[in-house]
Amino acid sequence: MARNEELYLAILKGDRANVQAILQNAINLNQDVNELLEETMIPAMREVGERFARNEIYVPEMLISARAMQAGLTLIEPILAKSNHKARGKIAIGTVKGDLHDIGKNLVSMMVEGSGFEVIDLGTDVPPQKFVDAVKEHQPDIVGMSALLTTTTKSMPATLAALTEAGVRDQVKVIIGGAPITDDFAVKIGADGFAADAGSAARAARALMGLA
Repeated sequence: MARNEELYLAILKGDRANVQAILQNAINLNQDVNELLEETMIPAMREVGERFARNEIYVPEMLISARAMQAGLTLIEPILAKSNHKARGKIAIGTVKGDLHDIGKNLVSMMVEGSGFEVIDLGTDVPPQKFVDAVKEHQPDIVGMSALLTTTTKSMPATLAALTEAGVRDQVKVIIGGAPITDDFAVKIGADGFAADAGSAARAARALMGLA
């Protein structure tokens, strides 16, 4: 199936109503929503992330597109489930212990989901043990940790240590991000990736899974 240009542009523009209308029509016509997801919707969100990286759009525009994508996913998820559609990967994400900020984490979740990943959202103020429990229960490919406050960044190495102590560190890749986080800090504490923003988080997740 060729890319559905109308759907592609609707996601880029963040036109939630049109995204849902196009997908509902596709469902009514028994079109393959798996192909629409892979050939149109995911590439559209990848383009959103790339435009953000080039400073052609900003957080509000990226958020609007991500919400339009989510509205479309909500519509087709029951069909994808019945067709045994396989996600590109699974990521468990949360804002670390002591930090209640969730806007950045939520935007990352939407962008990563728009890249074809299954997201387990652990919420905010997530202690190290909850990350460990999530790895054991959900078996994600990636763990994502977010922090907005400099004082809460210490929870990141503590969480990595907890994953190691529990014997599950080698089962997952770890991406960290947030306002006070740097690539040097990620390397220092032994994380597998660093994301400066939601768009780069999606790219980092794809890279860690060996996806384009």
